[in-house]
Amino acid sequence: MVKKFYITTTIPYANAEPHIGFALELIQADILARWNKIKSKNVFFLTGIDEHGQKIVKTAKLNNKTPKIFVDEISEKYKELAKKLNISNDNFIRTTDKDKHWQGVENIWKKLLEKGDIYKKKYKGSYCFGCERFVTEKDLVGGKCPYHPNLDIESISEENYFFKLSKYSDKIKELIKKNKLEIFPEKWKNNFLNSVKKGLQDVSFSRDKKNLSWGIPVPNDKSQVIYVWCDALINYLTGIKYPDKSYKEFWPADIHVVGKDMLRFHAGIWPGMLLSADIELPKKIIVHGFLTVNNKKMSKSLGNVVLPLKLLEKYSEDALRFFFCRNFVFGQDGDFSEKALISRNNNELADKLGNLVSRTTSLIEKKGLKKTQNKLIKKLNIKKIEKLIENYQFDKALNEIFSFIDICNQYIQHNKLWQVKDKQESKKSLYELADSIKAIAILLWPFIPATSEKIAENFDFKIGKKSFDEIKKPLDNKRKIKKEGILFKKIK
Repeated sequence: MVKKFYITTTIPYANAEPHIGFALELIQADILARWNKIKSKNVFFLTGIDEHGQKIVKTAKLNNKTPKIFVDEISEKYKELAKKLNISNDNFIRTTDKDKHWQGVENIWKKLLEKGDIYKKKYKGSYCFGCERFVTEKDLVGGKCPYHPNLDIESISEENYFFKLSKYSDKIKELIKKNKLEIFPEKWKNNFLNSVKKGLQDVSFSRDKKNLSWGIPVPNDKSQVIYVWCDALINYLTGIKYPDKSYKEFWPADIHVVGKDMLRFHAGIWPGMLLSADIELPKKIIVHGFLTVNNKKMSKSLGNVVLPLKLLEKYSEDALRFFFCRNFVFGQDGDFSEKALISRNNNELADKLGNLVSRTTSLIEKKGLKKTQNKLIKKLNIKKIEKLIENYQFDKALNEIFSFIDICNQYIQHNKLWQVKDKQESKKSLYELADSIKAIAILLWPFIPATSEKIAENFDFKIGKKSFDEIKKPLDNKRKIKKEGILFKKIK
């Protein structure tokens, strides 16, 4: 039986076009989706956009647009980013989609209501419009939200529906402690548990329609609109056709990929909702860090906000993908700089991988191949690479692969294959290199898919789903191997 693998990104808020932090998240999720595809699993990869809430109304007004026109334009930017980064998502969910999302949200709301976990009360509290959530003093630093220090915290007083999250607090903590709901890296698991030592509090699950009309109406009370986080989190179900029973083909999610600022919602509110609705919990939440730019926090006032769509006008998607995988340790904050991106492109992609493929194809065109046992590939530690990828150590996995690329380049140099007079020995050596490059391309496909597919085309083999097993199968020496252009141009 084929194993399934369901992975999601968060759905970013549609108040601005995508930033590099979300590009990082998309790429990391795509690596895992593609890796599981080559490992022969039935993969479903979901991303999308969160389009409701007061912040959308405010931002749309500032842009002299209706909320609907505004989110339509922003959602296209996110779809464009996914396409240009060569992201292999199977669905793109929009929370404004009445046919594909609203029915599922209303279904969950009714389940929570029937369970007695939804109640109404008058409430006065401090609200961060940046996070679209109520905050307490312990959440603030100097009276400001640490994630949105440029926004004022506003006082809101109204009658809303609340979700009894406190009812599930002990159960959620127990599940996380026992890794029934796994959080990786361990430091983020500990961070979350420390933050909820006193227990999870009930959360507001609606807003008065007088104050917020842009959202899904509460099914049992049209004077109220469903709170944006209750609405948004349910995308992980509606994105796989919930409430239709076919959602069970992929649920529970194997991995939710989230930023560290999103953990509280995914490890707190989301499990509580699922426990109340009697739906199985996701298996794992993996948490990535934030990005700075040239060692400075991104901000509009500093003028250093980096937009990935702008970067993709200057650099190839694989140069960007490679940099994000190679330069950052998963779970930790990292620093983005164009100088570092250019260095990775020139010194590793162009000088090492590009050079290896170019030299090998040139020599094969001149000398040909003769099938032989590939002793060279024994220096490629495939099991170690598997383990590193499955532990989200993408930087170290790439280090292993590029160490082997170095070995292959040294093999050409040491054996002076361009001047070997024994034609048969020369053909055998080149076969070992060609077969090794096949393995390299397959292992690199999750990271730099377009380049890997170009290599596969040049070496006349197929790459993609179920291709991990092809690493062990010797390359057919009757394949037509050709040299076609350079893989990576050097960037000045």
